[in-house]
Amino acid sequence: MTENDVLVRINKRLLELSKIPRINQEGSIAKRLKEKGFSRRDFMKWAGAMSAFMALPSSFAPSIAKAAELSDRLPVIWLHMAECTGCSESLLRSDTPTIDSLIFDYISLEYHETLMAAAGHQAERNLHDAIKKYKNRYILMVEGAIPTGATEYYLTIGTEGHTGKQIAQNACENAAAIFSIGTCSSFGGIQAAHPNPSNSKALSVITSKQVINVPGCPPSEKNIVGTLLHFILFGTLPALDVYNRPKWAYGLRIHDLCERRGHFDAGEFVQSFGDEGAKQGFCLYKVGCKGPYTFNNCSRERFNSHTSWPIQAGHGCIGCSEPDFWDTMGPFEEPMADRLYNTPFGIGSDAVSDKIGVGILALTAVGIAAHAAIAAMKKGDNDE
Repeated sequence: MTENDVLVRINKRLLELSKIPRINQEGSIAKRLKEKGFSRRDFMKWAGAMSAFMALPSSFAPSIAKAAELSDRLPVIWLHMAECTGCSESLLRSDTPTIDSLIFDYISLEYHETLMAAAGHQAERNLHDAIKKYKNRYILMVEGAIPTGATEYYLTIGTEGHTGKQIAQNACENAAAIFSIGTCSSFGGIQAAHPNPSNSKALSVITSKQVINVPGCPPSEKNIVGTLLHFILFGTLPALDVYNRPKWAYGLRIHDLCERRGHFDAGEFVQSFGDEGAKQGFCLYKVGCKGPYTFNNCSRERFNSHTSWPIQAGHGCIGCSEPDFWDTMGPFEEPMADRLYNTPFGIGSDAVSDKIGVGILALTAVGIAAHAAIAAMKKGDNDE
């Protein structure tokens, strides 16, 4: 399929969406952005950046802008399961709102426990009505792990006393698309860490429907909004890796685009926090950085209005977008070295994110550790 064929398909999809009445009748997304001080020029620059971010040609920018403007045509139901609400907070609680957060703030959120004014029976009714009214049309976003089995009742929500599992399964049944937002919903998160007393599971475990995972603790707002925009643009799910993460967001390791990568290759490492190497921005591998084993775009996207991210701030990546990272990536301030990193497949998946690796990641870890040692020795010899 050529680029022109894809654009024709997208424009057909957007034309169909434009015929759907706006759910939120109080203005429009374009008006909302203007009120917040964003010009049309700012909006188109954002659309261009978003097209690059989603690994699409620059010619797709006008279509992305149009998709963002039409995003208030699709109802969204956001469920909170066993979680800290950090994923919602990272997206919505900005002191300087971005275009991403404003767009998400304005879409038709039919149910969101943190944002809605309703409570008690009214809140329950809103959820039931939204599922019924927008059957097979709504986008379901779920934040948090889901207790199951004998401890399913640990998460009991609302006046009707339904468990989180019951609510999530019911909402999944008639959703047009399902997104697991954050590592807890995607993989179980800290709730599922050993010994997992609540028997918490990922959303994908408790439903037979296809689930797109958008992991991170928390994920960046662009990963959330970009996944939503992809569905609006194409009406289909994006290309996914072996953990059902969008490849355009989780296709590269943190290590691949890390600003400290040159120091790693040169054998320049922080040996302990606060040492001279730390002051000079050396590689954090020896103090536990899990960037070589973690697939995410934090090194490119960053956080806090794109100003910084953990490695820039001086602490290594802890691998928060990987399955079972609480168990497999710790201790967080020690290198992986020769520890075996188990995956659901029983072997590593370090080579590329969309294929099962050719060898166990333990061997990769040994190779990285060996490189770190050899590079450091070479540097020592050169310094003499």
